[in-house]
Amino acid sequence: MLGYLGPSGTFSQQAAIEWSQGREEIKEYSTIFSAILAVKNGDIDRAIVPIENSIDGSINTTLDALAFDVDLFITGEYILHICENLMVKKGAKKEDIKIITSHPQPIGQCSRLLSREFEDVKIEFTDSSAAAAKRVSESDGSIACIGSPAGAELYGLDILYPDCGDDANNSTRFVIIEKTPATTVSEHDKTSVVFAVDNKPGSLYRALELLAKSKINMTSIESRPMKDKLGKYVFFIDIDGNIDDASIYFALDELRRNTYFYKFLGSYGY
Repeated sequence: MLGYLGPSGTFSQQAAIEWSQGREEIKEYSTIFSAILAVKNGDIDRAIVPIENSIDGSINTTLDALAFDVDLFITGEYILHICENLMVKKGAKKEDIKIITSHPQPIGQCSRLLSREFEDVKIEFTDSSAAAAKRVSESDGSIACIGSPAGAELYGLDILYPDCGDDANNSTRFVIIEKTPATTVSEHDKTSVVFAVDNKPGSLYRALELLAKSKINMTSIESRPMKDKLGKYVFFIDIDGNIDDASIYFALDELRRNTYFYKFLGSYGY
C-alpha cells in the first residue's frame, strides 16, 4: 500500500496515481509527516512525499523527518509537472475575493500573480490544496484557492487564472520512502545522505573535498537547522551514482568518519 498527502484532488494524489500505475492500493493521509510515520509504524509499505519544488525549494517537513524522526530510506523518485490554478466558487468574480487559501507551497509558487493582482487580499494556509478547494466550494464566493485542475473538477470550481505559477516549468520532485533501502543498481542512480560537521573554519569544505577527490559529482546541497541549538546545521546532499560502486562506498565511509552526524538516506534510480 502506498501513502500520500490527501485528500483527493492534491498534486500528491496525482503523483501517487501516476507513479503506482495501478500496481497497488493508495491511501491518503492528512499530513506529509503522518504518511511518513505510517511507513515507520508498518501501517503501509511505502509513501510518496514531496521533497523539492523547482520554484519554492525544499519541503522542510520531509527533510526534517528523514533526518531526525525516522530511520527510513529513499528508494525512488518521481518528477511531476505542476500546473497551479487560481480557483473560485462557480459564478464568483475577481472583485468578490477577500481571502486566498492553499498549502504554503502553491502560495509560494504563485507569488508574482498574488503580488500583482491580489496585493490587498488576505492569504491563509491549509494542510493541502484540496482542503482549500473544499473550503472554497462551501464558501459564499469570497474565498479563492490555488490548486490543481483535479481539485477544481472534484469540487465544482471555476478556474479564474489557469496555469498561474511563477514559472511554466514548475515541477515537484517526489520521493518514495520505505523501511529498507533499494538494492537495484542502474546507470541512472543517485545517492542521498545527510550529515553535520563541526562549526569550524573549513569543516564543510573538507567534508565535500572527500567527494571531489574521488571525482564524485554532487548534484545538490541543502542545509537545515539541527534544532537542538541555534547556529547548528545538517547538510543534505545528492550525488551521482550508487553506493554499490566501490569509489562511492569508500568516499561516503570516509565522510561518515569525519562528521559527527551522518545518515545514509538511500541509493535509487531517477
